[in-house]
Amino acid sequence: MTEQAETYEGSCHCGAIRFRFKGKPITGAMRCNCSICRRKNALMSRAYYPPADFELLSGADDLVVYRFEPNMVNHYFCQHCGIYPFHDAVEDPELGYRVNLGCVEAIEDPHALPVRVFDGRDTWKYLAC
Repeated sequence: MTEQAETYEGSCHCGAIRFRFKGKPITGAMRCNCSICRRKNALMSRAYYPPADFELLSGADDLVVYRFEPNMVNHYFCQHCGIYPFHDAVEDPELGYRVNLGCVEAIEDPHALPVRVFDGRDTWKYLAC
């Protein structure tokens, strides 16, 4: 039996950035220990959501992007409130978006989810964070 896809919505803190995505029910989170992920302390979706299943509803002009070596992902931030809502893979745009679960409205407490830790500090793969 396959799980039904669910539709989720999310936003940054001030609401300028709003997005929607579709995927399997979210039952876990991922945390990366690379230098940027460790500092932003976000719990992210374990899955990437392909472009066909991800829609930016508002705020394209309010997003700023940050990349650091090795330039594997675009870390997007709201230029008003500074929240990181999602990122995408530079080397494989069809991979899609990984979302900050703290920005997803249906997830009341992302810290209550089981968290998988990815060693992005020592592993240079674009799937890391």
